[in-house]
Amino acid sequence: MLKYEGTKYKEMMKNYVNEHRDYKGDVMETEQHKRRVRYSGTHPRSYKEKYKEHQPEKYADTISKVIAKGSTPAGMHISIMVKEILDFLNIQPGQTGLDATLGYGGHTKEMLKCLNGQGHIYALDVDPIESAKTRERLEKSGFSSDILTVKLMNFRDVDQLVQETGKFDFILADLGVSSMQIDNPDRGFSYKAAGPLDLRMNPQKGISAAERLKGIEFEELAGMLIENADEPYAEEIAEVVIRKQRQGEEIMQTTDLQKVIEEALSFLPKGEQKEAVKKSCQRTFQALRIDVNQEYEVLYEFLEKLPHVLNSGGRAAILTFHSGEDRLVKKSFKEFYKVGEYEAICKDVIRPSAEECVKNGRARSTKMRWAIKA
Repeated sequence: MLKYEGTKYKEMMKNYVNEHRDYKGDVMETEQHKRRVRYSGTHPRSYKEKYKEHQPEKYADTISKVIAKGSTPAGMHISIMVKEILDFLNIQPGQTGLDATLGYGGHTKEMLKCLNGQGHIYALDVDPIESAKTRERLEKSGFSSDILTVKLMNFRDVDQLVQETGKFDFILADLGVSSMQIDNPDRGFSYKAAGPLDLRMNPQKGISAAERLKGIEFEELAGMLIENADEPYAEEIAEVVIRKQRQGEEIMQTTDLQKVIEEALSFLPKGEQKEAVKKSCQRTFQALRIDVNQEYEVLYEFLEKLPHVLNSGGRAAILTFHSGEDRLVKKSFKEFYKVGEYEAICKDVIRPSAEECVKNGRARSTKMRWAIKA
C-alpha cells in the first residue's frame, strides 16, 4: 500500500510539472510561500519578531491593543501633543509650513490635513532610513509632492532651505527621538536590547558612540555626562570606562556599556542598585546621543535662525524632552522677544495632559514652548 501511494505521488508530480512547462520547455517559476518567523513563548518579544506591529495597515486590531496598554507598537511612533500644537499653530489653507523634524510623520500628517489641499509643507530629517519610509507612508495617505516636500537635511540649515522655499507661516520642531529609532536594536539607542553602540540619527555620517568612547579622557567624559544628562554618578562611570579602555576592553555593544554602568554603581546598597543602574543607563545613553549628534549645537543654530525664516505673524512651536533643550529654547525665545523679533512668547511651558501621559508614557517628559514672529 505504501509503495502504491509513493508511485502514485510521483506520477501526480510528473503530470503537474508537464502541465506547468512554458513554451521553451522550462518549468515555470512559481512564487514560494514564506512562513513568518517563529518565536519562542506565547508572545513575540524581540523587535523583529513583532511582525504584526510592523504592519499597522494590515493588523489594525493588534496596533489598537498595544496602544491601549500604554505602549508604542514596534516600528511606530505616537505623536505627542497634537491638539496643543494644532491649536497654537492655527494652520490655514494656502499657508506654507515646515516640520523641521519629520520622524514618523504623525505631526506632518495632521498639519497637512489642516491645509485642506491648499498650500505646502516642507519636512526635514537627517535619518535616511526612516525618512524614506515616512515619505512613502504619507504618499500612500494621499499627500503627494504637490503639497509635501521631504528633504534629507538637518534643520540647522533652515536658512539654506528658505532661499528655495521662501519664509514660513508656521514651523514645528519636535526634538524627541522617534520611537522606531529607540526600539530598533540595530540603531543602538537603548540599553534595553543588545545591539551596536551607535546612537547616530544618520548612521552614514559622523562617528558612532562606540568610536566616540575610544581614547576619551576622564574629564571630558565626566563633563559630557554632567552637561548632557545631569548624571550624578558621572565620575564613577567615567572612571570605569577609562579603566576598561586601558585594559584593552572595547565598549562596542549597548550591553557592554550597561555592564560598565552596573560595575560603576556596584558600591551602592543592593536594594538601590537596580533602579539606580536603570536611570544612569538612560542618562548615559542620552548624554552620548546628544554628543555624537551635536544636538545642542544644532538646536542653538536653528534657534538663532528661526525668527529670520518666519513671515510676520508666523508661529513656531518646539517640543523638548529634557532640561538642557528646554533651557536653550526658553533663553532664545526671551532674548529675541526683548529685541522685538518676536511679538509674543509663551509665559509658561505647556505640558501634555494626564490622559495623554497614561496612553503614551513617552509623553511624560515633554515640554512645549511657542513664539510668534513680530
